[in-house]
Amino acid sequence: QVQLVESGGGVVQPGGSLRLSCAASGYIFSIGWMAWHRQAPGKQRELVAQITADGRTNYADPVKGRFTISRDKAKDTVYLQMNNLEPEDTAVYYCNGDLNFQTYWGQGTQVTVSS
Repeated sequence: QVQLVESGGGVVQPGGSLRLSCAASGYIFSIGWMAWHRQAPGKQRELVAQITADGRTNYADPVKGRFTISRDKAKDTVYLQMNNLEPEDTAVYYCNGDLNFQTYWGQGTQVTVSS
C-alpha cells in the first residue's frame, strides 16, 4: 500500500527550528512533485512549499527565507526545514505528492510554536 508518513512535529519556542520529514513507502515506481501544506485551527489548508521532480522549489510568501523544502530521492523522502518559527506557524502540517501518477496525502503532524 502506497502511503506518505510525516514525522518531526512538536512544540518549539518562537525563534526555534524544526525539521519535518515525509517518507513514501510501498511499491513506488515514480515520484513527481512533492509539497507541504498546513492547516491552522479555523483556517483553510494552505500550500507552504513545493518541490518538483527536478528540484525546483516554490514557497508561500509567509515562509520565504525561513523554510526550506528538500528531497532525498534515494530515501523517497521530502523534508521541510523550518527556522525562525513564529506563533503564526502553528498548524497541522501535511505532505502530499505525486506517487505513481496519483496524488497522496499524509496523515499530518502537529507543529506548535509557543513560549
